[in-house]
Amino acid sequence: MASWSDLESKAKEAFIDDHFELSVDLYTQAISLNPNLAELFADRAQANIKLNNFTEAVADANRAIELDQSMAKAYLRKGTACIKLEEYQTAKIALEKGASLASGDSRFLNFINECNDRIAEEINELAEQPVQVSNDSVTHNTDVTANSEPVNNPSDQVTTAPLTKPTYRHEFYQKPEEVVVTIFARGLPAHCVTIEYGEQILSVTIEKPGEDAFVFQPRLFGKIVPAKCKYDVLSTKIEIRLAKADTIHWTSLEFSKSTSVPRVTNVSSGTQRPAYPSSKPKKDWDKLEAQVKKEEKEDKLDGDAALNKFFREIYQSADEDTRRAMSKSFVESNGTVLSTDWKDVGSKKIEGSPPDGMEMKKWEY
Repeated sequence: MASWSDLESKAKEAFIDDHFELSVDLYTQAISLNPNLAELFADRAQANIKLNNFTEAVADANRAIELDQSMAKAYLRKGTACIKLEEYQTAKIALEKGASLASGDSRFLNFINECNDRIAEEINELAEQPVQVSNDSVTHNTDVTANSEPVNNPSDQVTTAPLTKPTYRHEFYQKPEEVVVTIFARGLPAHCVTIEYGEQILSVTIEKPGEDAFVFQPRLFGKIVPAKCKYDVLSTKIEIRLAKADTIHWTSLEFSKSTSVPRVTNVSSGTQRPAYPSSKPKKDWDKLEAQVKKEEKEDKLDGDAALNKFFREIYQSADEDTRRAMSKSFVESNGTVLSTDWKDVGSKKIEGSPPDGMEMKKWEY
C-alpha cells in the first residue's frame, strides 16, 4: 500500500500535468492516511480551485489554517476561493493575515487591491440603486427544505458497526431582517458542533463519536452579516440565526444561478439600504489562462501531449471503479502503468513496467 508521502508526490505530479481531478483524489487518499498535515489540505484546496470547487477549497483552507496558523499559502488559498465566491470582505481578512506572514509575496497585495476595488464597486452600486418600497406590510415568510433520507436515531446505532454516514433534516424560515435555519439533531453535545459564517456561506460540521463527520455547507441565496449571526444547540435541534445583509425575500436557502435575486425591499419605517446588487462583469483571469493553455495545446497536440489529453478524458468520464483502478495502478507503478480494470488491479500490487531499453530506479530522498 502506498504511503501518504508517495500519494502526495503523485498528487503534485498530477496537478502539474493539469490532471486536477486525479490530484484531488490522490490528496484525499493521502489525507486519509495523515489527517493532521496542513500542507495536504492547502494543496488540495489549490486543486479544488482549479476545478471551480470553491466552497470545498474554502473548507480545505480553513482546515489547513486550524492545523497551522502560520501557513501563508493557506490564507492565500482561502482568499482566492472567497474572491471567486464574491465574498470580498472575508477574502480581504484572510489575505491581510497571509500578507503579514509573507511580506515579500506580491500576490497578496494584488488580491487585496482587487478586494478593495470590488468592495468599492458594491458600495457605489448600493448608492446608485434606487430604493423601491413595497406597500405591503412586513411579513414573515416561511419555506422548508428537507433531505429525503430519514433522520438517524442515536439509539439505533450499533457500537460494533463501522462508522455510519449521518443525515440530519433541516428547514428554514425567514423574517425581513434574518433567516432562521433549523437542523434537527437530538441530544447533541455543544462541543460536537462547529458553525462558521462567510459573506454568503454557512458551514455546519457535526462530529459525533461513532459516526462520520456531517458537513452542511451551502452557498446562501443572499449575503449575510457574519458578526451578527449566532446559533444555539438545543436538546432536539440546532437553531442558526443568519442576519441578512439586505432585507430581501429569499426564495430558497441556497444560491442558484437560475434564481435571480429580487430588488424589492420591504420597509417598515425609515430609509432602508437597497436590495442586494448584482456584481459588475469582470475579467475571469483563470478562464483566460485556461483558454490560452488550451489553444497552445491544440496547436501542438502530438506525442505525450496527445496521450495526456486522452488519459485525462478517460479519467473525467470514468465511473468510480475505473478511477480507482487508474489511480492505484498509476501510484503503485510509479507512473509507468495505467489500468482501467479494477477487477484486475484491485487485489494485487502493480509493479513498475519501464519502456524497452530502460530500467526502474528508486529515487533517494
